[in-house]
Amino acid sequence: MNHLPRSNAGEHTPHGPPLILKHDLPASFVLFLISIPLSLGIAHATGAPLMAGIISAVIGGVVVGAISGAPLQISGPGTGLVVIVAGLVAQFGWAATAAITLAAGMLQLALGLTGISRVVMSLSPAVVHGMLAGIGISIAAGQLVVVLGGTAASSVPANLALLPGEVAGASLGSVIAGAVAIAVLLVWPRVPRASLVPAPLVAVVLATALAFVLRLDVAHVDLPDSHALTFPEMPQGNVGTVVTAIVTVALVASMESLLSAVATDRLHDGPRARLDKELIAQGTGNVLAGALGGFPISGGLARSSTNVAAGAKTRYAAIFQGVWIAVAVLAFSPALELIPLSALAGVLFVVGLKLVSLQRMRNLLQHREFVVYAVTVLGVVLFGLLEGVVAGLVVALLRALYRLTHCSVRVEGNRVCVRGSLVFLGVGRLVRELRGMPQGETVVLELHVDYLDHASYEAINDWREGYERLGGRVRVDEVHDTWFDRANQGKPGRRKTLPGPLPRWFAPWSHWQGTPGAVTLPAQRASAESDPMLLGMREFERRSAPLVRPFLHELAMRGQRPQQLFITCADSRVVPNLITTSGPGDLFCVRNIGNLVPMSSAEDRSVGAAVEYAVEILNVSTIVVCGHSDCGAMKALVSGSAPRGSHLRSWLRNAEPSLIRFHAPTAPGCAELPVADRLAVANVAQQLDNLLGYPSVREAIVAGTLTLKGMYFDISNARVYLVDADRNGLEPVPSPA
Repeated sequence: MNHLPRSNAGEHTPHGPPLILKHDLPASFVLFLISIPLSLGIAHATGAPLMAGIISAVIGGVVVGAISGAPLQISGPGTGLVVIVAGLVAQFGWAATAAITLAAGMLQLALGLTGISRVVMSLSPAVVHGMLAGIGISIAAGQLVVVLGGTAASSVPANLALLPGEVAGASLGSVIAGAVAIAVLLVWPRVPRASLVPAPLVAVVLATALAFVLRLDVAHVDLPDSHALTFPEMPQGNVGTVVTAIVTVALVASMESLLSAVATDRLHDGPRARLDKELIAQGTGNVLAGALGGFPISGGLARSSTNVAAGAKTRYAAIFQGVWIAVAVLAFSPALELIPLSALAGVLFVVGLKLVSLQRMRNLLQHREFVVYAVTVLGVVLFGLLEGVVAGLVVALLRALYRLTHCSVRVEGNRVCVRGSLVFLGVGRLVRELRGMPQGETVVLELHVDYLDHASYEAINDWREGYERLGGRVRVDEVHDTWFDRANQGKPGRRKTLPGPLPRWFAPWSHWQGTPGAVTLPAQRASAESDPMLLGMREFERRSAPLVRPFLHELAMRGQRPQQLFITCADSRVVPNLITTSGPGDLFCVRNIGNLVPMSSAEDRSVGAAVEYAVEILNVSTIVVCGHSDCGAMKALVSGSAPRGSHLRSWLRNAEPSLIRFHAPTAPGCAELPVADRLAVANVAQQLDNLLGYPSVREAIVAGTLTLKGMYFDISNARVYLVDADRNGLEPVPSPA
C-alpha cells in the first residue's frame, strides 16, 4: 500500500547526475554483461540472424527504456517468444518475420492507446505460469539438442525424437562447451559474493576460453556485417495465418511485458509501472525492431530483477545498457565471434528450466489450480503456444463456472444444509438427498445461498409439497438472504447476493428461528427442540464454532490480553461487542444494574475486584462506562419505584450521587432527552468520578497508562455517543483523521 501514493508522481522522481553515476551507471554494466549472451542465445535458438538479437537489445534498452512506463524494467529479445519466432522463421523466413514483428508493434500501440492493458491482469495466473513453463520446456528441449552438436527442431516432440541420435553422435567439443556453461550457471550463484559478477557472463567467458585453449571443434558465433540489416518483406501465404501470427506475437509480447512490469514493481520501492504507457513503449520498440530486422521485443523479469538487484534507480540504467551493447558490437565483434554456439545454448537451456518453477507448482496445488497449469503446459509443449494457452483458458473458465454454480449439500439427521449458489446444475444432488429423508418427520432445509434460480426453487417446492402430503413437515431456514421466500411470493431475486458483514441470524432468537425470511411450517417439537438457548447453542456449534475455533484456540494458548475494561448495564438490549465491533479477547466486561461503580470496594466487592484486576493484572489501557437509553434502573431511581427492603432498592443507593449530579444545569445536547435518559448520561459521568476513588486507577492515570471514557448507547436509533463528564453532555463519535 505504501507504493500507491508514489505511482502518481513516479515519473517526477528527482534524479540528477549524482544519482545516475552512483546507481544507474554501475547497474548498466551488469545488465550489458548479461544481455550480450542472452540476446545472442535467444536469436540463435530461433534460427534468426544473431544480429537480430543485438538490434533488439539496443532498441529495447535505448528506445523502450527512454519512454517506458516501467522505468526499472529491462526490455530486449523476448524469452517467451522463442517458440513462436522459431515457427515463424521456419514458415515465412526472417524478412517476413520482421514484417510480422513490425505489425505486432503497431497492434501493441493501438492496444496501449485504448487503455486495454489491464485486461491482461484478469488472466488466470495458472494459465500465465503454465504458458511460461511450457515455453521453458520447449526452449530447454531445443537447446539440449544444440548442446549435443545438432540443430534444434521447431517443436518439443521433434526435439525429443532427435535426442537419441544426437546422443549417439554427439560432438565432443559442443558437449564440453555447453556442459561448462550449464555447470557454471548452476554452481556460480552458490559461490560467496559471486553475485557481483553475472553468472551468464562467467559461463560464456569460461566456455569460450576453454574452447579456445583446447582448440575444440565447435561452431562459433558468426556476426554479419553490422551494416547488413534485414528489412521487412510482406509475408507470403494465407492472410488468416499471417493475421494470427501478428496477433499471437503482439499478445504474448504484451502479456510477458506487463506481467514482468507488475512483478518488477514488487521488487523495489520506486515509481510504480504505468501499464498503458509501458505497452505503448513496447509497441514502439517492436515497430523499430521490425523495421530494422530485429527480434521481437518484450520486457523480461530475469533482466529486470537483475537491474533492481544491481541498484538501479531510474530508466538511465536501461538506456546506458543499450548504448554499451551497441559499442561492444561495433568495436569488439571479433571477440564475440569466439563464443561457441553450444555455450549460448547451455545458457538458454538453464534459462528455460528456470521458467519451470517448483515453488509455483506447490502454490497452485495448494490453491487447487494445478490442473489449469498442467493443461496449459502440456498444450504448449505438445501442440504450440496458442493452442496451449487456449486450452488452459478453457479449463480455467470451466473450473470457474463450476465453482460459481457449485453448492455443497450436507445432511445432519433431519437437517439438510445447502451452501453456495443453487442453480439447475447442482439441484440434482440436492433433490437426491431430499428424497432420501425418512417419511413422516420434520425436515429442516437450511439455505446458505447467494443465488437460487427458478429451476432450483421449483425442485425444492415440488419436493416439499410431496413430502407434506405424505404426513411430513418441512421448515426452510434462510440464513443470508430470502431467495426461497421471495420466489414463494412471486418476487424472485435477479442478482447474486453481495457478501455482507453479518449473516441474517445475527439477531434475536425470534428472528432467525423462522419468523421473517424463512418458510416455517407447523410447530417445532416440544422440549429441547423448542428451547431457544439450546437451539442457539446448536447453531453456534454448527455455524460459528468452525470459524472461530482457530482464533479461540490461540486465545486459550496465550491467555487474555484485553485493552479495555467495559462497564455497562445488564440490560439485554446492550451488546458490548456489537456496538464496539469487537470480538473475543477484546473487552473485559463488568455488567450490573445501572452500570454502577460503587465509590468504594466496601459497597460492592465484585466491581472493585474487577477494576483492580483489570488495571493491576491485565494492564488495560482504557476503562469505559457505558449507559443507555430507556434504562430501567434510571427509571426506578427517578420514580423511586424500587420496592422497600428489596435488593434493587439497596443497590440503587449507589446511584444517589448521580441524582445529585443530575440536578446540575442541563448540558447542551441533552435537553431534548427524556428525564430518565438525561439521568443515564449524568450517571455515566458520575461513575467516571467514582472510578477515581480507586487508588490503582488514580496511579495509572497519573502514570499516563490509563484513560477513562464515558459512552451512551441510544437503543432505538442504534447510535453511540461519547459522554462529556464535565458538562454531563453528549458528543458524537469523532470520525477517523
